[in-house]
This record gives sequence, structure tokens and C-alpha cells, in this order.
Amino acid sequence: MFYYGEDTLTLEKAMRIARGKLSSGLSEGVCKRVNANRLAVEQMAMGTDSVYGINTGFGPLCDTRISPNETGQLQYNLLVSHATGVGNPIAPTLSKLMLIGKIQALCKGYSGVRLALVERLLLFIEKDLIPVVPEQGSVGASGDLAPLAHLCLPLIGLGEFWVKGKIQPAENVLAEHRLEPLALAAKEGLALINGTQFILAHALWGLDKMEYLLDLADVAGALSLEGVQGSQAPFQAILHELRPFKGNIHVAKRLRCLFDHSENMASHIHCGRVQDPYSIRCMPQVHGASRNAFEHLKGLVEIEANAVTDNPVVVNDTTALSGGNFHGQPLALALDYATLAAAELGNIADRRCYLLLDNKNGLPRFLTRKEGINSGMMIPQYVTAALVSENKTLCYPASADSIPTALGQEDHVSMGSISGRKFNQVLKNVANILAIELLHGAQAMHLRRPLQCSETMETYLAIIRKQIAPLENDRLLKTDIDQIIALVEQRAFQVDDTAIGLYKTS
Repeated sequence: MFYYGEDTLTLEKAMRIARGKLSSGLSEGVCKRVNANRLAVEQMAMGTDSVYGINTGFGPLCDTRISPNETGQLQYNLLVSHATGVGNPIAPTLSKLMLIGKIQALCKGYSGVRLALVERLLLFIEKDLIPVVPEQGSVGASGDLAPLAHLCLPLIGLGEFWVKGKIQPAENVLAEHRLEPLALAAKEGLALINGTQFILAHALWGLDKMEYLLDLADVAGALSLEGVQGSQAPFQAILHELRPFKGNIHVAKRLRCLFDHSENMASHIHCGRVQDPYSIRCMPQVHGASRNAFEHLKGLVEIEANAVTDNPVVVNDTTALSGGNFHGQPLALALDYATLAAAELGNIADRRCYLLLDNKNGLPRFLTRKEGINSGMMIPQYVTAALVSENKTLCYPASADSIPTALGQEDHVSMGSISGRKFNQVLKNVANILAIELLHGAQAMHLRRPLQCSETMETYLAIIRKQIAPLENDRLLKTDIDQIIALVEQRAFQVDDTAIGLYKTS
């Protein structure tokens, strides 16, 4: 059981809650904290001092005083006026991660919302009623205003829900569940739409995918190295102890484990080859650097997942501090860095695909014994090249840009929402590139038979061969590509580091 506002929200826990594998709720202590903080807001709303967002307007209208009897209408107007997103809806899992992040932030007890509002958001998760959120419209500062407005519209009976994969009007869904729309009170609309939960959700979702793809890149790279019968020397421990980046050491050790007792690798141990191309030789340095970037982003994301990112922040009975915790820059920069790191996994994988097609490594050109009449694996590498090129265009850092909004009040923004979206686009392309590399590597090992790889690598080859036969003559490869991509999406190539001996002394 995960208790919002009390337990630490990690990447693993967020994904388990989103997938329905970890229940979540509110502790008695958090309920008391939220209620006490709410009481402070109510006192401020009735007071004579101007407090931003509680008894004043918003943004450039912060100098306009709002009377106590208008505060509810102010919050309603805020929510509906900011729900201006465009584009396709984000995936329901992303919307659910936004809900999880928003509840965690509100339960810290600095946002001044009523407990009933938090409980309604939690009920949406429990009943799997996931708000529909358009993908475009946030500039990543003042919070993810438009996406969060859409996320929270169903609280007041507006907007839409995902229900069993279909979009339905929130008004109808609430009626079916005998739920009345809530009337917002002072500060609540502002607390709901201020925050970085759109950026955070994309970061969490992307990190979950990237963690798997980092492992998959090692497997695909190891299979390609087996295929070209490359040297194991660049992965020796002593070499990486002399340049002890954590990711590099991890990848080198994993590769050594994946090659352990490989008959194919042993067959050419005295071949006289001195050096392999960089895409083979430098896997620990390249994959390792991407792994280091992953760890950096993960650390920042787990801070953000447990932070208060709305404005103003109600710190005690008499003080609401107006600041900039809603600014997305801390994640925007790191997301752009992680996007580049993810793209490099695809870049080097494409080079390995190309290498496997060359007859200089003892394999037939294009991995077919009947070249000329057959194109073999020539054209799938065109696909990896196309995806790599597309990723290069997506690596331009969104956080390098800023366009002022709100009549100059919000004169520097992070564009972190775009960073998060691009991160996930690149990861999808990388997954497809690595899938095609596995196809190339499996074909190369077919041509190396009867030589065997390590037991672990043979297990991965068996997974592929259960779905996809070796290529003897040209056929419709689109079917093969779709099947290998499906296996990647199903995470059929999970790496159990303990099973392969990675955590044993070596």
C-alpha cells in the first residue's frame, strides 16, 4: 500500500500504481495535515491582506482584489479558461501518472485544497476513470496549465474520461457512478493547474521505457558482436577500472556475462584481429554514457515526484509564499539530455546493423547466401537509418527556447512539456531500431551455425526463432519486423542480471 504525502514516490512505485499493481490511499496523518492547511487558506480568503491567487486575480491580474463571495467563481473560471489544449489525447497511462503526481503534491499539505477534492482525484484512480488530456498547449512554466486544467475538468463535471479505452463525456460518467460535480473553493483551481505533473508524467513514462531499452541495447549489441565475431578484449574489467564511470563498468561487466561460455566467441580467440569498429568496441562507453544520463534524470524526477510545485505555497496559518516552484526547468534540461542519450542507443545500433551486412567479417553480404537474386537484410537497415535521422531532428533541446506569455509576467518558460514529449518519441524509435538489430543479429548467428552462443544469448535467440524463421530467400520482411517489434514491446528480452552473474564477483 502506498500512502500519498507520506511515502516517497519512486519511479517503480509510480509505474506500479499506474498499472494497477500497487494500491494507494490516504493516511490519517495526511488527512489531518490537508485539513489544517485548508483552514489556513479559508482564513486568508476572508482576511484584509491581499494574498496572490486566494483573494486576488492571477498572472498580470494579480493586482485585482477578489471579494470572498467571488472566490468560488474565480476558481471555476480559472479551470475552464485554461483548458485550451490541442492535439491528440495523451495515452491514458500518462494521464494516470499525472493524477498520481498531482495527488502526491497536494497531500504534502502546502496547497490549501479541501480533503474532499483529493479524495475525488483518488477515486478516479480507484475506479479507473482517467481524464482525457490533449498533448499540446503547455509551455512548461506557471505549471503545465492547459494539460492540468483538462486533467481536472471532470472534478466540476466538464471534460472527458477514458472509460475502457473509449472517450466519454465526464458529465455522463459521473452520473453513472452517482457522483456529483464538485464546486471549487478559494485557491483550489490554482492548486490544481499549477504544477509540473504533465512534464513529470512524461519523464516517469519515458524512464520506465528507457530502463528496459538500456538493457535491450546490451543484448542487441552482444548479439551483433557474436555475429561479427568481434573481440572480447575491450570489455575486460581492468580497462574500465581505469576510467570508472558507473554506467561503463556496468555495461562492460554485463557484456562479459552475456558472452560467458560462448562457443562462437571461443572459436576465433586466436584469429589475430586487433581492433573492431567503434560501434562494437565502444559499447561500454556509449551505452554506459546513456545509462549515466538515465540515472541523472531518474534522480531529478524522484525529487520532483515528491515536491510541491504549485503557487502560492501555504507554509503556515498566516503565510502564503508566492514563488516559482512551478517552473519546469529542472526537468526540462535533464529531459533534453536524456533524449540525446536515448538517441545515441539507436545511433550506435544502426551502425552495428550496417556492419553486419558487410562481408569483411566472414558473413555473406546483406546476410544472405544467395545475394543478387535476394536483397537479404539490406532494406531493414534503411529503416534504422531513417529512424536515426528522425531522432537527430528530435534532439534539438526544447529547453533552449522560451516565448514570453501573460503580457510579459511569465517572461521565461521552460518548454519542458515538449522536452518530455520528444523524449518519448525518440524512445519509441529506439525500440524499433533495437528490434531490427536483433533481427540482423539473429540472422548472422543463423549463418554461423552450428556454433552456439552463451546459454543466455541462446535463450534470446530461441524467443526470436519461436516467432520468426531464419531468412533463406527474400520474403515480406514487414511481417518479421512487426513480430520482432511486438516482442520488444512485450519486454520479451528482459535481462536478469543476477541470473547471468552480473552481481557475482568476477
